[in-house]
Amino acid sequence: MFREAHARGLELALLVFSAVILGIALIALQLSQGNDLDSEVGILVGGYILVFGFAHLVLCLKAPNADQIMLPVAAMLNAIGLVMIYRIDLAAETTRSNSQVMWTVIALVIFAGVIWFLKSHNSLQNYAFLLGLGGLILSALPIVWARVFPSELTADAQVWISIGPISIQPGEFAKIMLLIFFAALLVNKRALFSVAGYRFLGMQFPRLRDLGPILLVWGLAILISIFQNDFGPALLLFGTVLGMLYMATGRASWLVLGLGLAIIGAWGVFQISDKIQDRFTNFLDPLATYDEGTGYQLSQALFGMSFGGLTGTGLGEGYPQVVPVSYADFIMSSIGEELGFVGLAAVLMLFAVFVTRGFIIALRTPDSFGKLVAAGLSLTIAIQVFVVTGGISKLLPMTGLTTPFMSHGGSSLLANYVLLAILLKISHDVNTRKAAGPPQDPAGPQADPQADPQTSLNPVVNNQYPGQYPDQSHADQTPKEARS
Repeated sequence: MFREAHARGLELALLVFSAVILGIALIALQLSQGNDLDSEVGILVGGYILVFGFAHLVLCLKAPNADQIMLPVAAMLNAIGLVMIYRIDLAAETTRSNSQVMWTVIALVIFAGVIWFLKSHNSLQNYAFLLGLGGLILSALPIVWARVFPSELTADAQVWISIGPISIQPGEFAKIMLLIFFAALLVNKRALFSVAGYRFLGMQFPRLRDLGPILLVWGLAILISIFQNDFGPALLLFGTVLGMLYMATGRASWLVLGLGLAIIGAWGVFQISDKIQDRFTNFLDPLATYDEGTGYQLSQALFGMSFGGLTGTGLGEGYPQVVPVSYADFIMSSIGEELGFVGLAAVLMLFAVFVTRGFIIALRTPDSFGKLVAAGLSLTIAIQVFVVTGGISKLLPMTGLTTPFMSHGGSSLLANYVLLAILLKISHDVNTRKAAGPPQDPAGPQADPQADPQTSLNPVVNNQYPGQYPDQSHADQTPKEARS
């Protein structure tokens, strides 16, 4: 056990560093508000060390070969979000940071449970269709819930269900379940997506009869947008599945088709949703609707980030609380105001490191299912951060998506720590397999992926793994462990 803990020394050191940053930020915040340092700071930092130390210990015991960078990066993002929520609490006289601490503890307990009980990432493929069905049910649950309980039906997005004092966003969990399902579908039916079709403008397009899966996802995304009155979750799902499809086939034609379907779907939903029309109007000119209230939120966020400038007003010296929902949807604008462009860029760099490590795990994974799951989960974080950042900076219309690991809310924290646990489990499985050495292959040596530029850039396309043919015309090239 001590040898395994020592092997994850880099992770432990980075977690300690994030705890030090959290302590310094909390102390600076208290001093900026003229408050005396009390035991609350010590309790927050001590609890942070305890709960992430527990997660580190679980990884030492059950996944000692997993990536050592991703958990500390998530911990740092979580700490920054917690500090900003606590700062808004001090200004607005609220207590949301208390619930954020509680949800962080619960999320890390669930994270540890996934690491402890998930024997291998390949076992998820056995339940792919059940996970897909569960994802569909969770996606539809808020819509049904709002009709069963009409008192909760509002003109806003129908993405929440409320049980007493607790509100849950099922779509956060549905996202992960559906991505696992589509990864299994792409692996099992990859020959269908790679069959030669029509050639146009130098690109190979699929046959019309092979468009069924992407049309299914497109239709599902449109229905989610219409009934939930929100385009964000549908955009995230469709964009991620489209990216996975491209990574699985290497065909740019899928991206062209997906972009066309996205434009058609967005135009159709725009015609029937007043809320989405308001968001697009605010995107074009938020000051024009400032007095009406609909443009107030984005306008104040832009004013705040402009006020913060390059280095920010300083932690506790700005006015992020005047932006509605500054602790959730607009937490990035709060960071931009008080920590400036430098602080906001640092947060985006942390997300870039997280996503990059996820894609590295995907590239190193020898089985197609694990490769697509890791790539899909990493891609959904990248798309989510891109859309949120574009929304608060008026580069894109607002979608209502949360910032992973940072925004206030239990559903987002729980789902993203489950996502992280799956990525780390894949990393552990891959590194353990490599440490054990390559398996003996009676069919011959493994093809060198560096011999073909296309293989090195897109290893899923040719699928050159031990015992497999590089030719996509073979009906079944699925690795044995992915079919079990």
